[in-house]
Amino acid sequence: MDFALTQEQEAIFDMAKAFGESEIAPNAQAWEKAGEIPKDLWPKLAELGFGGLFVSEDAGGAGLSRLDGTLIFEALSMACPSVSALLSIHNMCAAMIDKFGSDALKAQMLPDVVTMNTFLAYCLTEPGSGSDAAALKTKAVRTDTGYALTGTKAFISAGGYADAYIVMCRTGVDGPKGVSTLIVKDGTDGLTFGGLEDKMGWRSQPTRQVQMDNCEIPAGNLVGDEGKGFSYAMAGLDGGRLNISACSLGAAQAALDKTIAYMGERKAFGKTIDQFQALQFRLADMEIELQAARVVLRQAAWKLDTGAPDATHYCAMAKKFVTEAGSKIVNDCLQLHGGYGYLADYGIEKLVRDLRVHEILEGTNEVMRLIVSRGLLAK
Repeated sequence: MDFALTQEQEAIFDMAKAFGESEIAPNAQAWEKAGEIPKDLWPKLAELGFGGLFVSEDAGGAGLSRLDGTLIFEALSMACPSVSALLSIHNMCAAMIDKFGSDALKAQMLPDVVTMNTFLAYCLTEPGSGSDAAALKTKAVRTDTGYALTGTKAFISAGGYADAYIVMCRTGVDGPKGVSTLIVKDGTDGLTFGGLEDKMGWRSQPTRQVQMDNCEIPAGNLVGDEGKGFSYAMAGLDGGRLNISACSLGAAQAALDKTIAYMGERKAFGKTIDQFQALQFRLADMEIELQAARVVLRQAAWKLDTGAPDATHYCAMAKKFVTEAGSKIVNDCLQLHGGYGYLADYGIEKLVRDLRVHEILEGTNEVMRLIVSRGLLAK
């Protein structure tokens, strides 16, 4: 069993980390206060190949593995998990179009998606359907030219900011078999947005309701086949769960690095606080949990890359374990900073706020436990 990264993977991680340090970290606090990430950031990331990480090379993407992707999101999250997570969502959408879209749809959409001149948002959750996603009510009715789409999506990252929306909607019977996937472009008649949500974390990425009132959607904007949209959404979520786990991992690593440096400078009772054994034990516990989380995440990514039949089971385990470990680590790092950890200047309190939502989105951690337990009982 080989746990080593290849030279190419190490180079990918280093490239992402260097970009984060130079282009994202110095601006993260300002972007949070502004409540928006400048759109000119995305083409810069696209120049590195990060606009279509999982899009095939034939379609102009990078064609990377899911493990490669976790390295990129981990590295970028060391600069800002909010920015990294939004990039993850765009890439999840891009991969869905590449994997399930028609040749005509891919030719129409992917060139601008990969260069990030078109930024994508993912619309599954509704005000009345979160964990029970198959109960969604947004409805698309067949017309002579395509579909008339009506409904409301909630908690949408990049709502009112994205250039196109990947919308899961009902075209048939109740339940998962009646769900399809449509692409709704910004500017479509009947497409409007709710007010900006005032969130605990992820404050640099705008979140709004996405509202559709009899939007006319061309038939060519159907992704894949009618009635298959729920399976497409769930397939995308396996990778999304790995990405968001990587965002927790990178932020936790950054917090631990900051904390070790701080403890080497902060003095109490005549010596630096990194010399107190009780605090050394806390550092050790965080390092152990961080490394365990990294192994769990990379194993799950390997499962997904190799098409293992239990990949969903492992992605769920990774999402639950890594996001909770990340939240615990950054909170412990805040405690070790004392009162300074509570101040925005040190960057730790932002990580605590940003990572909390990772236990909720891409399927709550309660749902992850349900997936894991069902897998066990099915055996």
